[in-house]
Amino acid sequence: MLKIRHILFISFLLLATTACNFVAPTEETQLPVTVIVEPTSATHPKNIPLTEAEVPRVSLEEAKLAIESGDAIVVDVRSPQSYEASHITGAISIPLGTIETNPTGLELDKEQWIITYCI
Repeated sequence: MLKIRHILFISFLLLATTACNFVAPTEETQLPVTVIVEPTSATHPKNIPLTEAEVPRVSLEEAKLAIESGDAIVVDVRSPQSYEASHITGAISIPLGTIETNPTGLELDKEQWIITYCI
């Protein structure tokens, strides 16, 4: 009787070891694709300020005259939600993150004065 138990125990261990080592085929897992966005230019354009201190400032009166004469485009760089809540009449919405991602790829008339704000 002891011999039968011993054989059954060894058989159980062999089956358990075999079951644990068995690798069933599984479906190939689809991992999410990571998209890497490369800069559009390897060099930084010389006419784009690198720091906030380098950004030229404009007075309210200068901006108003430029807008009224059609010499300037006004760009609201706040979030789309802030733009929807209120904005300067005639301003277009281009969030700052979009500008930072691709400053040279914006579809703005570069011949016009571009005035940005984030009030």
